[in-house]
Amino acid sequence: MILIGQYDSPFVRRVGIALQYYGLKFEHRPWSVWGNAAQIAQYNPLRRVPTLLLEDGAALVETFAILDYVDELESAKGTRLLVPRSGGERRDILRVAALAGGVADKAVTLLYSSLELMKPSPIWSERCRTQISESLAFLEGERAKRPSTYWFGETLSHADIALACAYRFTREAHPDLLAPAQIPVIAALADRCEALPEFKAIYLPITNNLKKS
Repeated sequence: MILIGQYDSPFVRRVGIALQYYGLKFEHRPWSVWGNAAQIAQYNPLRRVPTLLLEDGAALVETFAILDYVDELESAKGTRLLVPRSGGERRDILRVAALAGGVADKAVTLLYSSLELMKPSPIWSERCRTQISESLAFLEGERAKRPSTYWFGETLSHADIALACAYRFTREAHPDLLAPAQIPVIAALADRCEALPEFKAIYLPITNNLKKS
C-alpha cells in the first residue's frame, strides 16, 4: 500500500497512525495538495489527501473509506480493532470521530483562509472559529463523563486518534484560538495519545510547512 499526503494533515496523520497501530506495511509519499497536485491527480482527481493506493492499483479516497478498508484487513487476523464491526459502541466511536474530524476540517479551512489566494471574509473566518470552539467544548463535556484511560475504555479507538490529531493540528495552526486550559480533559487525552509510539512515528509539524505547501 502507498499512503499519499503529508503528515501535517490531521487526516493523513490519522490514517498513518492506524496503519502503524495495526502493523501494516506501507510506503509513504509526502505529497502536498498544492505543490504536488499534478501527481496526486493521477490517482485522485479531487487532488485531496489522504489517498491510499492498493496493491491492485485501486485508489481509496476520504478518511472514513480508507479506515474502513484498513479495519477490514485487520478483522481477519482477530486483532482488537479500533472500532467494532457492529453495535452501539461502533456508532458511538464513529460519532465522536466524525465530530473530531469536523473540528480538523474547520481548522484546516481556517488555516487555508489565511493564505492570500483564499481571501475569505471575516464572517467566514469567525464562523469557522465558532464551529471549532463549540465542537471542542461539546466533546469536552462528553469526555468528562468517562473515567476510562481512552474514550471508550482501556484501549485505543478511532475516536481517540481522530480527536488527538484534530486537537494537535488546531493547537499548532491556531495557537490563539485554543488553549489546553479551556478543554483540560481533551488535552489530557490527546497528551496520552501523543505519548504512544504510533503517534510519535507519524508526525510532521505544520509550522513553516503547510502554509508553504
